[in-house]
Amino acid sequence: MTRQIRLGVLGCGNVGAALVELVGAQSAAIEARTGVRLEVARVAVRNLSAPREVQLPDGVLTRDAFDVVNDPSIDVVVEVIGGIEPARELITTALRNGKPVITANKELLANVGTELYAVADDAGVDLLFEAAVAGGIPVIRALRESLRGEPITRVMGIINGTTNFILTKMTEEGADYTAALAEAQALGFAERDPTADVEGFDAGAKAAIIATIAFGSKVVAGDVYHEGISRVSAHDIAIATRLGYVVKLLGIAEADPVTHEIAVRVHPTMVPHHHPLASVRESFNAVFVEGSAVGSLMFYGRGAGGSPTASAVLGDVIDAAVNLANGTHGAIGSFGKAAIRPIDETSAEYLLSMDVADRPGVLHAVTGVFARHDVSIRAAEQEGLGPDARLVFITHSAREASMQATVRELRSLDVVRSVGSLLRVIGG
Repeated sequence: MTRQIRLGVLGCGNVGAALVELVGAQSAAIEARTGVRLEVARVAVRNLSAPREVQLPDGVLTRDAFDVVNDPSIDVVVEVIGGIEPARELITTALRNGKPVITANKELLANVGTELYAVADDAGVDLLFEAAVAGGIPVIRALRESLRGEPITRVMGIINGTTNFILTKMTEEGADYTAALAEAQALGFAERDPTADVEGFDAGAKAAIIATIAFGSKVVAGDVYHEGISRVSAHDIAIATRLGYVVKLLGIAEADPVTHEIAVRVHPTMVPHHHPLASVRESFNAVFVEGSAVGSLMFYGRGAGGSPTASAVLGDVIDAAVNLANGTHGAIGSFGKAAIRPIDETSAEYLLSMDVADRPGVLHAVTGVFARHDVSIRAAEQEGLGPDARLVFITHSAREASMQATVRELRSLDVVRSVGSLLRVIGG
């Protein structure tokens, strides 16, 4: 027998409008495969008279989002309005009313996700959020279900399409950061205020959600170290390319198998050309999962955009609708307190370049600084002569605190005119 499921959608922007269209186009196929018939019954918006890309029947639109989540005729709620409030109160109300909720709200989940997961489990209904991380790529479902018993050691990836587009332009066309950002804004890949993307906050929220699900510990956005791409220069890109690397902004979540400490960070990273993440171009995303039993897996695809994100939302809607029809739900489980390893205590290889005076004793003075802070140099070279002399170093694995102390002392040397970007090297 067919079970009709009435959807209440909160928000009708790019994702909400694309979801409404997708439900209309796929409803017959979904019903044939699952026995549930989806109907978009209510849509809450801020402005009833604003132009929209999707046509809705009379009586569907409303300005009152709380009326939607409290409507007894609504079976499943979809939240795509973003932000912390009123989204948290709306989702909490819907869950306590026994309505499964699907959300794409990474900011909310990265800050109060475990609170909402507990409300959902107490209410015995689904809270699903595939679209909150990496758009249409099904990485959350894989971590929650397929890899639930896997001892995961690291998850890292390109989880912000804006920065990947900018870095691709800088790498392939030699563009500087400002020009590449302007092109991204002109094409709609970057917002007018791009801070959340280019300074790593968007990727940091996603990394917090990934770490929480992958390691079963509560990780919030404030636990994530952020470093963006605004200081990456065309010269940094050129050096990396010449040495066989590609610069990517990576979100990285690692768990120490001995201490169980979790390190979560976002920063520009030099990835070897042979690594699968190096070939991910333009606005595409990719997530690389490493586990003790499964080895390495990579998930790749469109990480943003109305249609890919709506596809992920619809997948969650179908899961929630089928579970509701069968009187079941998928428990998320409890999350322990995370032991967060600060960035200073992490280790990596590093690339560091600096402009120096071209005179006797410079190399000795510079390498002495590395030695005093117990940072071992793997490779070194000099570019140019005279006033254009530049030294480039790649280190062996070193502690972040030691490397930062090295940079601070190098900046104080009279033979060092300027110190370039500090790029971490990973995936070798």
